[in-house]
Amino acid sequence: MTGRISQRELETYLWGAAVILRGLIDAGDYKQYIFPLVFLKRISDVYDEEHTTALDAYGEEELADLPENHRFAIPDGCHWRDVRAVTENIGATVLRAMRAIESANPDTLPGVFGDGDWGNKNLLPDSTLTDLIEHFSTQTLSIANLPEDELGNGYEYLIKKFADDSGHTAQEFYTNRTLVHLMTLMLEPQPGESVYDPTCGTGGMLISTAAEVKRQGKEWRNLKLYGQELNYGTSAIARMNLFLHGIADGQIAHGDTLARPAFLNEKGGLRTFDVVLANPPYSIKAWNRDAFAKDSYGRNVWGIPPQGRADYAFFQHIAKSLDPNTGRAAILFPHGVLFRREEAALREALVQSDLVECVLGLGAGLFYNSPMEAVVIVLRASKPVDRRDKVLFINAVNELGREQGQSYLLGSHQTKILDVYRSFAELPRFSAVATRSEIADKSYNLAIPQYVAGLRETDSGDRIDVVGAFASWRQATEATEDAIVEVFSLLRAEVKSS
Repeated sequence: MTGRISQRELETYLWGAAVILRGLIDAGDYKQYIFPLVFLKRISDVYDEEHTTALDAYGEEELADLPENHRFAIPDGCHWRDVRAVTENIGATVLRAMRAIESANPDTLPGVFGDGDWGNKNLLPDSTLTDLIEHFSTQTLSIANLPEDELGNGYEYLIKKFADDSGHTAQEFYTNRTLVHLMTLMLEPQPGESVYDPTCGTGGMLISTAAEVKRQGKEWRNLKLYGQELNYGTSAIARMNLFLHGIADGQIAHGDTLARPAFLNEKGGLRTFDVVLANPPYSIKAWNRDAFAKDSYGRNVWGIPPQGRADYAFFQHIAKSLDPNTGRAAILFPHGVLFRREEAALREALVQSDLVECVLGLGAGLFYNSPMEAVVIVLRASKPVDRRDKVLFINAVNELGREQGQSYLLGSHQTKILDVYRSFAELPRFSAVATRSEIADKSYNLAIPQYVAGLRETDSGDRIDVVGAFASWRQATEATEDAIVEVFSLLRAEVKSS
C-alpha cells in the first residue's frame, strides 16, 4: 500500500506511462490508452477504499459489498487486480473489464472508457500492456492518497503534456488554461447555474467554472455542467476528467453539435444555459450548410454562413443556447469573424441583436504550437441598461508572458483586463466603448483597431498606427488567401469536369 502522493510524484507517474508508449503509437493516440487505464485503476482503488471503510463500520464482508457503499459497481473479474493477473491476451481482457463496468453502471459510465483498439496486438502487444499495468500498479490511487482535485490536476497536466508532445493535434483537445481562467472570470459563474460547452474537448472549460466557484468558497457541486464533443475518444476523456475532479453530475454527450445538438428542452428546442464557454473548431469546411439553411432549431436567425467557414454557425448555436434572462457566453474565435467580407451580413445581424458586450483581442501564441492571435467575444442576453447598444473593445495584445516558447496570461494581465471589462471603462490605447450606431458607421466591422488606437512615435516624431496597420495587413492577407483557395477550387473542378 503506497502512501500520500505528491503532485510531482503524480506527474512523474502519469508521464511514465507515456514514455512506455513512445515510439509504439502516435503521441496523439496516447490519451486513448493511458486515460482509461488510469480511470480503471482509480475506480478499483477507490472501491477497495470504500470496502475497507464499510467493513470497519459493519464488520461483515457481505455488508461491505452492498452497492450503497460504493460509488461505482465493479463486476466480478473486472477489478484492476483481475486484469493484472492475466498474462495472455491482455488487451482483450482489459476491454472486457471496461465494457462490463460500463454496463454495470448504466446511469453514469456508459462509453466512458472510449474506443481504443485494445485487441490490436500489433499496436499493443502483451509485453507493452504488462509494462503499462505494472507501472500503474506502483501507486494506490485511493482518495486518501490522492484527493479528487489533485488527481484531476494530474489529468490536466497530462492533457497539456500530450498537447505539447503531439504537435498539430493539440488544439483540438487543449486550450491554454490561463486563457480559460480569464474567460471564466469574465462570466462569473455562480452556484446552481448551468454551464455549457458545445465543443468541450476534454472538459477543461467546464472544470474551470467549478474550480473557480470552489476557489471562492461557494457551493460548487450543484453546478450543472453540460458538454458535447465530436470526437468519441475525447468525449470519453472529458467524462473521466469530470469524475476525477469530483464532478458527478456533469453530462458529456458525443456527437456533432451543429448536425445533432444533444441538449434539448421538453418541446424539442435547444436547451438554454446560464453560462456558455466555447472554443469552437476554426473555419471548418466539412459541415452541412444545406441542413443549417433550414435548421429546425432556428439557429440561422442571422443568416447562413459560407460553406468554407462554419464559425458563424457555431456563433448562432451559442447565441440560441443562452438563457434569455441570465445567459452570457465567452467564445474563442479567429480574428477573421470580426471583419471578413463574406460574413458581413451575419456580422451586421449580430451587432443588431445587441448581444455583443465585449470584443477582447489577445496576443499571439496562446494556442499550443500555433502563433495565432486569439479573440474572445463576450455575449450577454440581458445587458445592464447602461451597456445596451454599446460594445466594449479591448486591445490586450501586449498583456502576455512567455516561457519556454509558450505564451500565457499572468495574474497581472488578467486583473488589468478584468478591471476594464467589469467597469466598462475606456483606457487610452487599451479599451474603447462604441455605440451601435458608431459600429454601423464602420459598416459593422468589429476589428479592434477600428476603435482602439495603437499609436507609436517614430524617430522623426511622426505617429503611426501600428495595430491598425497590422490589422489592415491581416485583412488583406486573409482576402488573398481566400482568393487563392477559390482559384484552386475552380481549377480542381475544371480538371474533374474534363
